[in-house]
Amino acid sequence: MTQNPNLSALSAAGVSVWLDDLSRDRLTSGNLQRLIDTRSVVGVTTNPSIFQNAISHGQAYTRQLNVLARDGIDPDSAIRTVITDDVRVACDVLRPQWEASGGWDGRVSIEVDPRLADDADTTVSQASELWKIVDRPNLFIKIPATTAGMAAITATVAQGISVNVTLIFSIERHRQAMDAYLTGLEAAQRAGHNLSEIHSVASLFVSRVDTEIDKRLEAIGTDTALTLRGQAALANARLAYAVFRDVFHDGTRYAALRSAGANVQRPLWASTGVKNPAYPDTMYVTGLVAPDTVCTIPEHTLEAVADHGVIAGDAVTGNVGQAHATLDEIRAVGVDLADIFETLEKDGVAKFAASWRQLLDAYRGSTEHP
Repeated sequence: MTQNPNLSALSAAGVSVWLDDLSRDRLTSGNLQRLIDTRSVVGVTTNPSIFQNAISHGQAYTRQLNVLARDGIDPDSAIRTVITDDVRVACDVLRPQWEASGGWDGRVSIEVDPRLADDADTTVSQASELWKIVDRPNLFIKIPATTAGMAAITATVAQGISVNVTLIFSIERHRQAMDAYLTGLEAAQRAGHNLSEIHSVASLFVSRVDTEIDKRLEAIGTDTALTLRGQAALANARLAYAVFRDVFHDGTRYAALRSAGANVQRPLWASTGVKNPAYPDTMYVTGLVAPDTVCTIPEHTLEAVADHGVIAGDAVTGNVGQAHATLDEIRAVGVDLADIFETLEKDGVAKFAASWRQLLDAYRGSTEHP
């Protein structure tokens, strides 16, 4: 099969293309393999909302869930079994990409229970449990970037477990996530782990930033405020990339770890599907092209990039000055960015927790459940 030229160009520019979705139908139908073969996909990310949608629609999981229900398996264990089964198979499908990239790609992410976002100790325990259950070296454990999550990230990395830090919205949280990873690597090194086998990404959510900020700009309603719509998310992500470069390319702390084989914590652009139909449907992909990044893309956006996405090289490093100016202008018209990012983090955790509860409720409500 032939790779799509637009997505090949994206990969050649240093962006790893990961699919932002997973379901049993994708695995059994060969759809995931087709996207690997024709759309340059080299990884998969999941979250509770993705699985809630997959399990609630269609019949792919019905038989397994009914068997688990008849066996008296409690809801949390049943849902964990179903999800880890899919993730394990996806890891196997992507194993060639993992091997070919030396562990850089070929990754599949699975999230800890989002209800644990403020419980560091239990998050670490569950991260370790999921790592053992899936039992694949190309797994990422997703841990939310809450205050408690930072301690959990450090402790999990210290065990030699690769981590996807999720639900990052602000530069401040991004800095904390990088620090948590580096602290974990230092502890892992003291414990005798092979640092070259530990990987991490920092998932910065993009489109949700514009959605929330646009809403507040429209409430302000001035001509200046309205002209700033649709600009915040790209600016915020570009500044996050600049901070990544400061820490991992110019920083002395990472340099010492790099000599021991440590890997950088790549920025991962999440939530790249455009939610406002007035905006170009590829803007969060084509506007964030930069080396050493990951872009997780829902399939409809992936197909849009394949069809008409224009990849014109690095779209980030030369635009950092403008990114600073854009966020300064947004602050100047009265938008409280700190409040925006706090709201987005709380809402993100709440949405994932709600999806998890819906999964459990659906299982409990099964007609064949004892």
